[in-house]
Parts: sequence; C-alpha cells; structure tokens
Amino acid sequence: MTDLYVQTWDELNQQLFADTWNPELQRFRSRFVFRGLSDAAHGLATSLMRLGGAAPDVEGHLLRNFRKYASQSAVAFDSVWNWLAVAQHHGLPTRLLDWTFSPYIAAHFATQSLDTFDRDAAIWCVDFGNTNATLPAALRRLLEAECADMFTVEILDQAANTLQEFDRIAKKPFVAFFEPPSMEGRIVNQYALFSAMSSPSADLGDWLAGKPGAYTRIVIPAALKWEIRDKLDLLNINERLLFPGLDGLSQWLKRYYTPRA
Repeated sequence: MTDLYVQTWDELNQQLFADTWNPELQRFRSRFVFRGLSDAAHGLATSLMRLGGAAPDVEGHLLRNFRKYASQSAVAFDSVWNWLAVAQHHGLPTRLLDWTFSPYIAAHFATQSLDTFDRDAAIWCVDFGNTNATLPAALRRLLEAECADMFTVEILDQAANTLQEFDRIAKKPFVAFFEPPSMEGRIVNQYALFSAMSSPSADLGDWLAGKPGAYTRIVIPAALKWEIRDKLDLLNINERLLFPGLDGLSQWLKRYYTPRA
C-alpha cells in the first residue's frame, strides 16, 4: 500500500493537489478521484460485501426488489446503471463505492464524524487515467469514441445492459468509474461519482494493491482532524452544502457547535 503521512494542513494540501499540472493545457487538471474515510483502518469493502453472506447471491435479489417497489420516476430512464446509482444513493447495499472529484469534499468525509476523532483518517486518491488503461479493450474503445475519461450511465449501457453482462466482459477483474445523472442536489454538490468492480465480491482495495502507481492513500493523524475540520468549515465544505435540506443543516449545526473535548 502506498501511504503518505501528513502532519500539517499545508502538507495535506500539497499532497491533495500533487501532480495536477497539465503541461499540454497549461492548466491545473487533476486525474484523481478521492474517497475520504474517517477511520484509516477501514478499507474499500462495499456495503454489499459488509452485509455478509454471499454477495453474488444477494445482489440480484436486492436490486430486483428495489426496482419492483420503487417508483419508476426514481430514474431518468430504465437502465440497470441508473437503478444501481439511485439504490446506492439511498442506502441500499450495492457493489458501488462513493467517490468525489473534489479533494476537499473527500477531506470533509474524512473528518465529519466527531466520534472517530480519536482515530487517524485516510483519503484514497486513485488515478483514473491509470485504472482506465487497465480496462478491457471494449470499454476503452467506448471511452475513446466519446473522447471521454469517465463513463456515464449512457456509455455503460452500450457495454452491458445487466450486471451479469458487465461481469462477463473480461476474465480478469477490472474497475469502471462512472458519473451518475444529476438526480438531486447532493450528487451535484458532492461532485460525486461511483466505482463498480466487475464482480460483486471483488474488493477494490485488494485490486489496487496489485496496481503500483494507480493510487496513494493519505493518512491524516487524529491530532490534525480538528484543524482540518475547522478550515473546511471556513471554506464552506460542510453538511449544509453537501446534504442540501434541513437534515444537512441540522447535522452541520450539531457538529459545528459541539465543544472540543
């Protein structure tokens, strides 16, 4: 595992924005996606894997029943990728993991839980250019045809109409990152995307461990969490922005006015 340990806010910023200069464009353009975890001991197991039991046996039942009981207006159009994104968004155990294009939003999720301020946090930084290079040829061609770096629901639909078809695209495991439709403010404000492994039982952390250069993990010491948290609030990176509505507002105010122990 490629771990980088930071001790200050400045060091964190240096690592979050490292390798973002694009000499061709003469602009800063990141090729990383980020995931913040409040406890560095946690890996990249999906909610489906954490549910227990045999993930391949349960996944189909969960998604089928979600589609059966949910309103058809829950998705923009009938696509397994739309349904999977909506299900993940509303807490159904799926093979997806939440990511963001924003390093500061990842830092928010690494420092949002005051209950874990006694533990180190971590921010996973994955180079999607690197992971795209390992995609099966059929998927790479779809991205090239669209001149795109990231999948959308529409592009994935061209590759597979079902998860079973997706899993059969290649014999070796792979990961596809895709942007969901802007179904509500949370998705938009969180600059959100998802990862999907080519098997419901595949662990992205284990897969990345075999891909040197594809990722780094920034470890944030527990002692630094309060400073990061306060500075993110000053930057307006908080629950009020990321979870629009009264629930997010209440979460922000509760945390903001909790005294430091």
